[in-house]
Amino acid sequence: MGYPDSLLRKVVKPARYTGGEWNSVVKDWNTAEVRIVLSYPDVYEVGMSNLALPTLYELLNKEEKILAERVFTPWVDMQAGMRQAGIPLISLESKHTLREFDIFGFSLGYELTYTNVLSMLDLAGIPLFSSERSETYPLVIAGGSCALNPEPMADFIDAFVLGDGEDVLLELVSLLRYWKKESRQKEDLLRQLATIPGVYVPCLYHVDYHLDGTVSGISPLVPEAKPKVTRRIITELPLPPVKPVVPYVETIHDRGVVEIQRGCIRGCRFCQAGVIYRPQRQRSPEVVVEAAEQLLQNCGYSKISLLSLNASGYPGIEHMIDTLNKERDIYPRSISLPSLRIDNFSIELMNSLSTSGKKPALTFAPEVGTERMKRVINKNIPEDTLLTTISTVLSKGWSGFKLYFMIGLPTETQEDIESIPTLIEKIYQQRRKPPPRIRVNLSAFVPKAHTPFQWVAQEKEEQLREKQEWLKQRLRRIGVRSSWQRTEMSFLETVLSRGDRRLGKVIYYAWQRGCGFDSWTECFNYAGWLEAFEQAGIDPTFYAHRQRPLNEILPWSHIDTGVSLEFLKREYCNAMEERETPDCSNGVCNACGLEQQCQKLLAGSFPNVV
Repeated sequence: MGYPDSLLRKVVKPARYTGGEWNSVVKDWNTAEVRIVLSYPDVYEVGMSNLALPTLYELLNKEEKILAERVFTPWVDMQAGMRQAGIPLISLESKHTLREFDIFGFSLGYELTYTNVLSMLDLAGIPLFSSERSETYPLVIAGGSCALNPEPMADFIDAFVLGDGEDVLLELVSLLRYWKKESRQKEDLLRQLATIPGVYVPCLYHVDYHLDGTVSGISPLVPEAKPKVTRRIITELPLPPVKPVVPYVETIHDRGVVEIQRGCIRGCRFCQAGVIYRPQRQRSPEVVVEAAEQLLQNCGYSKISLLSLNASGYPGIEHMIDTLNKERDIYPRSISLPSLRIDNFSIELMNSLSTSGKKPALTFAPEVGTERMKRVINKNIPEDTLLTTISTVLSKGWSGFKLYFMIGLPTETQEDIESIPTLIEKIYQQRRKPPPRIRVNLSAFVPKAHTPFQWVAQEKEEQLREKQEWLKQRLRRIGVRSSWQRTEMSFLETVLSRGDRRLGKVIYYAWQRGCGFDSWTECFNYAGWLEAFEQAGIDPTFYAHRQRPLNEILPWSHIDTGVSLEFLKREYCNAMEERETPDCSNGVCNACGLEQQCQKLLAGSFPNVV
């Protein structure tokens, strides 16, 4: 049984909660030996755009005795109706309550979804704290980029999967299946899980603190727990999902998606993804083309996105696109590349993707305006290259652009801020009739764990707001539309991304005050968060506005991404000295710590791997 019609009639977009979508998998509940419910803790349209879910959903459901289903965070109207009627959260496929599953798995890709995890556990009737859950409740696990600093959510998650989930999850499920047959206690399960490489069980570790609040040590409590937990890295990417669930509701990314490569070697120093997804691994063109054709056939999409952190760096990308274009008559489609560098090669690629007279808006991310700051962040794209690229695309019929800039970066000066509108004015001068339509997104720099900037203090909100306001007024005079995230959101993201496990009580207190959907402007309750910090006796500026010494033990020091601390320190020093580090594509290794993995990849069947 699903949710009653009397409830669904009262909420917006009831199709978020009904299930029954094309390609959804409904297996026999009674014959399954392990039952898993997967979630991205946000509203349906966002969660269904998360690539991790269809990847793991298809992987698990291929196994005969494993059942995998989905659930997402109900929107505020649905949550209120469920609580009022006493209706628990259920899965989309079989409509079973979440308490009936063996595993409740979250994909954590954004820190501002943490309170949604608590909302979902509560709606499911599952105790929020791991310490309060016995073996009669589902095992609550989490993976994704946020799992690489698991400490803020350590109180709520039984086990974190670090790295490539495809390489870990089946091992975890196999262990759970054996444990269920043995009818053992939960403590036995957790200790066994800790023996799986890439699995971190936070309750098996103790954290000590200095009097000044910094971490003094992170110690395993049992022999099964390792002093350092190393991220799992798969050498060969498995086949991509080709029969994903097709939503009834329009999603954020309403298209078929094929991940063509994972990882990036460009080395932008602010970018966490460039570290935690190393080394760069690629699917062969044959696999990509076949997957794209199957997606079109199985899902009815007319648009295919070739996903990568650096699509133009994929070897043979032009030939692969030509191959995909040749089959347009069989399954009409358009192809998009969401991550292109600012250069003429990328523009030629975009030109080959356009199939109609209407040109889509192009997105570029210069990030900064001065050559000095480009060296600081290690994204040294010369201004002449950007202007030449813009001139080229204007001549080819494009007229709309979205430009991403970042403010509050380390060593930033007023001159660096003023260079942003100056650069945009130069873009306008490329062509006046008609002038290009430009939209600028201004984001505040958020220092992330496991990056060369993990030690850097975030600029205070007052200073960031002053810069935002100055830029907004200047851009308005030029005639450019701008958008930005609230500085309070960026501040909270920084606190949660670089926090320790003492923040668990803050997250809990914030949730008690009604905080949820914190990444949604209309729901963001900053006052509630500040009250939660005060109740917990924690100063959030300790995590955001404090410059950390290079020898400090960081809350995530026991999590090993494979990229060495020595490399990150070297890159931090290079940034402060405004020194560029070339990427590895020229054959010169930067000794980031993953040299052995790179050598294994280079010896593989698809040689174009770096």
